[in-house]
Amino acid sequence: MVYYKDNELIIRDLEEADARIFTDEEIAQGWHTDISKFLKRLQDQSAGKCVSLAAVYKGLPAGYANVYLTVLSGAFAGKGFPEIVDFGVLEKYRRNGIGGKLMDVAEKIAGRYADRVCLAVGLHSGYGSAQRMYAKRGYIPDGTGVWYRGKPCAQYETEIANDDDLVLFLSKKIERQGEN
Repeated sequence: MVYYKDNELIIRDLEEADARIFTDEEIAQGWHTDISKFLKRLQDQSAGKCVSLAAVYKGLPAGYANVYLTVLSGAFAGKGFPEIVDFGVLEKYRRNGIGGKLMDVAEKIAGRYADRVCLAVGLHSGYGSAQRMYAKRGYIPDGTGVWYRGKPCAQYETEIANDDDLVLFLSKKIERQGEN
């Protein structure tokens, strides 16, 4: 399914061929990744658990986002909000409006299910552009503090690492889009 299209950008469902391209591109830019995360998203999409999006810029896969219809873990588990998971734009395609359009589409999809959407963002500098974008889009922290490996960190916690598992949960009020 195509969710957005203009002269340079198409946002559509993630396809199996995208998995290898995104994996190879992320490894080339120094990210720690493997194809299994994309294959998991495709499997979850087939099972109706999420909508997995790919942004194709000038004919090449450039970014992705996944909207999970139900949050199963973390600060928003069991609250009935959809969650944007694993959002990314390849570095060489950034600053072309791709991330903003992907988020527009993801939020619109989330709005079919609730009037609030949530996400988690990593805290190290590799997430800096995402942190800034979420703040500009109106996402606010949920108030549970920092989480590490799926659990909230206690005050003065010393057994954590500033890696991809150290996150802050955010949410945003969105426009409800009507029934799914």
